[in-house]
Amino acid sequence: MPLRSFRLSLRFIVPLALVLGVFAYAAVPLMDSLTLRWSVRDLDIRSRLLSSALQDPLLDYVPQKARKKIIQLFDKAITDERLYALAFCDSGGTLLYKTTTYPESIGCWMPPADGSAREQLVRLPQGSIHVAESVLYQDAQYLGKLMLLHDMSFIERRSADTRKYVVSLFAALAVVISMITVFIAHISLRGWINGVKGMLRGEIMPGSRTPTPPEMRPLIGDLRALLYEINVERQTGNNDSQQWAPERLRALLQNELAGDEVLVVSNREPYIHVTTPNGIEVKRPASGLVTAVEAVMRACSGTWIAHGSGSADRETVDRNDRVPVPPSNPSYTLRRVWLSKEEEQGYYYGFANEGLWPLCHIAHVRPIFRSSDWEQYVAVNQRFADAVISEARTDDPVILVQDYHFALLPRMVREALPKATIITFWHIPWPNSESFGICPWRQEILEGMLGSTILGFHTPFHRKNFLETVDRYLETRIETEASTISYGGKLTQVENYPISIAWPENNAVSQPTIDDCRRAIRKELGLPSGHLLGIGVDRLDYTKGIIERFQAVERMLELHPKMAGQFTFVQIAAPSRSSLDEYQHFEARVRSLAQRINQRFSSGSYQPIVLKAEHHDQEELNLYYRASEVCMVTSLHDGMNLVSKEFIAARDDERGVLVLSQFTGAARELHEALIVNPYHIEQSADALYRAITMPEIEQQERMRSMRLLVKDFNVYRWAGRMLLDAAQLRRREKVMSKIDLHSRRPLRRVV
Repeated sequence: MPLRSFRLSLRFIVPLALVLGVFAYAAVPLMDSLTLRWSVRDLDIRSRLLSSALQDPLLDYVPQKARKKIIQLFDKAITDERLYALAFCDSGGTLLYKTTTYPESIGCWMPPADGSAREQLVRLPQGSIHVAESVLYQDAQYLGKLMLLHDMSFIERRSADTRKYVVSLFAALAVVISMITVFIAHISLRGWINGVKGMLRGEIMPGSRTPTPPEMRPLIGDLRALLYEINVERQTGNNDSQQWAPERLRALLQNELAGDEVLVVSNREPYIHVTTPNGIEVKRPASGLVTAVEAVMRACSGTWIAHGSGSADRETVDRNDRVPVPPSNPSYTLRRVWLSKEEEQGYYYGFANEGLWPLCHIAHVRPIFRSSDWEQYVAVNQRFADAVISEARTDDPVILVQDYHFALLPRMVREALPKATIITFWHIPWPNSESFGICPWRQEILEGMLGSTILGFHTPFHRKNFLETVDRYLETRIETEASTISYGGKLTQVENYPISIAWPENNAVSQPTIDDCRRAIRKELGLPSGHLLGIGVDRLDYTKGIIERFQAVERMLELHPKMAGQFTFVQIAAPSRSSLDEYQHFEARVRSLAQRINQRFSSGSYQPIVLKAEHHDQEELNLYYRASEVCMVTSLHDGMNLVSKEFIAARDDERGVLVLSQFTGAARELHEALIVNPYHIEQSADALYRAITMPEIEQQERMRSMRLLVKDFNVYRWAGRMLLDAAQLRRREKVMSKIDLHSRRPLRRVV
């Protein structure tokens, strides 16, 4: 046994041995006392039986004074090894007859006042003696008493044997319990080690197939957070405590990647210009991607290439289709790409959202793949790739490709700009290899994605699924430890980078107080000041669990009728992909369910569900976050879900409760949220009731922990990690290219 294991075993064995020794020390006198009492009781019974047997002969012999017969009777009786001596005393207390073994010091006792027999233990030099007296009467005349003395030495021998047995028993127990304890301790230690390894590999998380070891549950949240932070710092090569901020991200870009040209490619644009009766207005789309990446672009500047979909977008761009944004304080350029209705229908609504979107989400909607949609998808990816190439001022720009709309673009750009640093982030889940095999163009998609320098996913589980998919459908070399894929002579590093938000700066000064938000929102909704409020913010999408959320609200009101009239749930659902049949049917189901629940529980002006199927800007959402007691995120399958982090960032009062689906990437980080299975309606209903009745001290503890995590692991850290990994991979490729170059040079002949 190794010394470390031996020391660990001693930690359990020594205290256990001491405890058992104390118990044995206390048990031995107790067992001696019990043995003595049992033995004395046994001798008392034997004395009464023996005196009863001797009584009849003595009633004949004593009146006759037949000394010889009495002595013979006594001598015959003491042949029993336990009976030590016999004697008879007359009514005057004179010892008349006795055996030779009878001690003179005992003599005769006077009879008790009530005339009953008595027993007593007497200690003599030769040992302990049990003395019993039995009185004799004949025709109501007191004749005397019979003295019976039993030897107690056998009891001492029995006590010694009992002590040996007790000590042996405790010694055996000590050995057995020690072995069991050490075995369980080693099994538990192994469980801890395997649990930590599982967390590092991303296998033990809420909702994962691998259950959490029971011995880890008390500290699982803190341990996960600690290991997560250590892993991030190890990967970034950064061990200081400096918080990630825009300035640090800019410095990283300049120092590590030798430049400041950043190009972002996404389908959705960060700012939309629309024509209204009041003129042209600027709107922000409802998108977690936009929320996260826009903060990075403000920090790094550069160009954002996106589809121009606003009704006034063409009117606001210059001749090169560019417009500086944000409008109030421009810090980067938005380059718009124009698509025809047919292209948008085939590329966006068709292949991307009827094919890839349901393929990657476990939401029980069948993907639809059409050859015409695929052709449009390829053509649009090429158009965006051409836009990237034309916007690049150098041959080695940093290109951030966003999401499933552009799976082919990395390879297209790589062919034109081989020195470019292409970072592709897949914002939605990645399915297992068998599910992905449904896609008829799976090989082309994988080849396109492997044109990236860095390929990122939200969770280790999605990363693992991608590696297994590539291994199944492409001939590549995969380095599991380094998490890299070599394909076509190029390396792609595949990692998990949980996306986050930009932590609000000086939010306590720039935004209204919690009390002001509560009053304003309740006044807007026509609710009293003390009314309980829940909030949900999503696109109107079947993967967001809105139906299940409403069902949980309904079930909570069924289980707790007193909450009807006291609690209202506000669902902000921005319309999305409304031209698709699946989304039209889903919106109809949502509206129908909300109407049915309201009809069932409404009273007067009260309605339990307020459905706002319209766009809200970030400032409006922030008011709802700050005014609500609970935020529900019940996605059926989600890459991350930034609504949960936005709610946490908004609660500078450290109040409010987050109910979070176990099927979101956020559930792997926000362990202090109330984690639920959205398909389990009763569980979600119980969590909702627990949230709105949770004591403030518990709310504060949970919210404080989550706020610290979201603040530290912000969107700048997310982008910084990808940029650092890209820089490290570029350095590795340069070293490998130099080695390859030297290996090809001919050896000079030395004369």
